[in-house]
Amino acid sequence: MNIVLPESPLQKITHPLLSHHNISLTVKRDDLLHPIISGNKWRKLKYNLIHAQQNKINHLISFGGPFSNHIHALAAAGRIFGFKTSAYIRGPELDNQNPTLRFAKSCDMRLIAVDRITYRQKDDLGYLASLSAKHPNCLIIPEGGTNSAAILGVIELAQTLHQADVLVTPVGSAGTLAGLIEGAHTEQKIIGIAVLKQAEYLIEKMNQLSPKSNQYNNWQLMTQFHGGGYGKFNRELWHFCQSMQAYHLPLEPIYSGKMFFALFELIKQGYFQSGTKISAIHTGGLQGIAGLKYCGRI
Repeated sequence: MNIVLPESPLQKITHPLLSHHNISLTVKRDDLLHPIISGNKWRKLKYNLIHAQQNKINHLISFGGPFSNHIHALAAAGRIFGFKTSAYIRGPELDNQNPTLRFAKSCDMRLIAVDRITYRQKDDLGYLASLSAKHPNCLIIPEGGTNSAAILGVIELAQTLHQADVLVTPVGSAGTLAGLIEGAHTEQKIIGIAVLKQAEYLIEKMNQLSPKSNQYNNWQLMTQFHGGGYGKFNRELWHFCQSMQAYHLPLEPIYSGKMFFALFELIKQGYFQSGTKISAIHTGGLQGIAGLKYCGRI
């Protein structure tokens, strides 16, 4: 089966704040790439799946938290494209009522709960070698899906956005930001909005993932809009996400919602020059809303 999806649309946002500051904002609706494998998770998985298919690898293994967008997307991709999938889930046990894990199971993904100490070994070369020995003919994909193959998929995304002056994306594992830097024109500015606390360490990771990030200074990682840390948000942020429904822009408060909230704050502050053309990446993750409802957080 060919591993390809149609290109996602660009949505023009009309908003009083944008008019007041003479800012043009379009949203790259990567949440609409596929009903299930959407957003940056598809971009990151694409070339991993192609590599596995070309090398006759039939088993994909990865890691994630119990509400992981990556695990949700990987499970769906395995079902659609004919791969066996397994995931090591952080936590002492599996909650069978968790909507993300229920979906993964419905796609025949094998879920293995591991304690937090074991889970921390997910990047340890010795531990990964032991998993490879245990599961022959497998491809191990990192937590969040960020690796060199993932960057190739995001480069394709950047190449559809050359008309913008500024590209803006949420940042979790830095793969999307790295791919945008690699694929954008050097005269474009790329801004990453970190969604987790103390994210400065991602700058070093960026330098490993993206050679261009070492050569050019056209990118920036903003770390002040984390909202308390990964997965955390307040009532003001959730209200903002809900208010954007009026502009036909569905948001969740963990990734894209946090990024759009930060972007609107920057526009209010006059951060961008009048006439700036911004393209913001909607990286998907809307499946996470079901998990937030399940936990009673919204």
